[in-house]
Amino acid sequence: MKLLGNRRLWVVVAAGMGLALFLGVTVQNKLGFPLDDAWIHQTYARNLARNGRLEFTPGVSSAGSTAPLWTLLLALGYLLGVPYLLWAYSLGGACLVWLGWSGMRLWRALWPDWAEKDWLAGVVLVLTWPLLWAAVSGMETLFFAALGLQLSVWYAELVTKNVVTGRVLARLGFFAGLLILIRPDGLGLLLLILAGILLLPASFSDRLRRGGVLLGTAVLPLVPYFLFNFYTSGTIWPNTLYAKQVEYAAVLAQPFVTRLSQLLFLSLGGPASGWRGVSSPHLLLLPGLIIAVWHAVKADWAQRRLFYLLPLCWAGGHVLLYAWRLPVTFQHGRYLIPIMPIWVLYGLFGWVLVLLYSSSEYDRTLWLGKQVARLSFTIILLYFLLQGAFAFAVDVAIVEGEMVAVAGWLADNTPPDALIASHDIGAIGYFAERPLLDLAGLISPEVIPLLDNEDALAEYILASDAQYLVTAPGWPYTQIAEQPSTLLRFATNFALTNEQGLNNMAVYELAVP
Repeated sequence: MKLLGNRRLWVVVAAGMGLALFLGVTVQNKLGFPLDDAWIHQTYARNLARNGRLEFTPGVSSAGSTAPLWTLLLALGYLLGVPYLLWAYSLGGACLVWLGWSGMRLWRALWPDWAEKDWLAGVVLVLTWPLLWAAVSGMETLFFAALGLQLSVWYAELVTKNVVTGRVLARLGFFAGLLILIRPDGLGLLLLILAGILLLPASFSDRLRRGGVLLGTAVLPLVPYFLFNFYTSGTIWPNTLYAKQVEYAAVLAQPFVTRLSQLLFLSLGGPASGWRGVSSPHLLLLPGLIIAVWHAVKADWAQRRLFYLLPLCWAGGHVLLYAWRLPVTFQHGRYLIPIMPIWVLYGLFGWVLVLLYSSSEYDRTLWLGKQVARLSFTIILLYFLLQGAFAFAVDVAIVEGEMVAVAGWLADNTPPDALIASHDIGAIGYFAERPLLDLAGLISPEVIPLLDNEDALAEYILASDAQYLVTAPGWPYTQIAEQPSTLLRFATNFALTNEQGLNNMAVYELAVP
């Protein structure tokens, strides 16, 4: 137990060093969040703490939050009076350590003969840069990943110990329900756990009972959320789920095989576009992953169970789901980050089999090859860690120089009741606190059917009561900006955005009909 505690401490130290690097590089400019969506979470959380209601615009209930459980945790910081950046970073850091520890525990549950190598899984996980980026992003991503790994641990221990009691099933079900409250994508893992439970040896009646307990307890935390969404917007899932699919309809028009292969490659550590290059060091683990998958298939097929394959099916199913409904690769593949720990764990295990136990250590050439492989991966892991810190700093700078700057200008130069039409509403909602017409459909669901029709959306904006239009990087709204009656009031002129090949944000005053 003492040795295990020491190995856990190594993970905490590694996580602390990674977080210090990311924030240390970024603080040279200004700390913040790398996504406008993080400000959306902050706005929901602050309003929840202030008013006790889930709303983006005060006084208007909104079914736009895909992560209500994350909102609750952020709101706790406001109730405690903790500065929001410190609280968000602390939550992310805690989730990073939790992820590392859960990865270690899953390693021991799946491969007990190599339990002493669990530290390797934990340390590599917390130093894999997309996971560190997620930890300081202010988003729910790592919370989702950590709880998903924890559920995989509980399921693996249930199978190995063959203890399928009502209490164990209720815990699995309830926390799987909570996982869906972090992101709706958690439904996939719940269904896989259900399938695994039903495959365990038991009578038909026992299987029905087990499935009923699991699903019944999973529904418990979801009922209030579903009822709220249905009462607010007429659907049980949040508006964002539907808006994103309409917004990226052009990407969905690509062949499914192309979408799936590109998302799978990105999740494995490949580039966001094309087939050459590396975006994360865990791509080097791919040969090990292939070996581990082969071992998992053989072992589970021999015993007719879903054990080694369950985490792999979760990861693969997650990629499949996004290839089907939301095949986007932007923002470092942030929708795919939650399942990257699975590829890392299995990839490392496969390489452990190859490097440590496949041949004799007395072969000088083989020994030298092993040392080169270990050293090379370590150097590349640390290299990408530094590059990830620079990428995070750039992402934060752009959000601060564009979204936050626009929000500050609106707060200082527009009437408090001015209706603002904007595609990026997070920072505006937080800093300007103005009524909003959300051009992404998050809090304005009536916009969703228009998202794939630029002409119709422009007509809608011009016919609305919006007094100001805020353009977004990649969304210039030229049809409105070039109207004779439209007046340019503010432009960020932030140089870094242009260097990234994007347009600056601007504020236009509209002629109200």
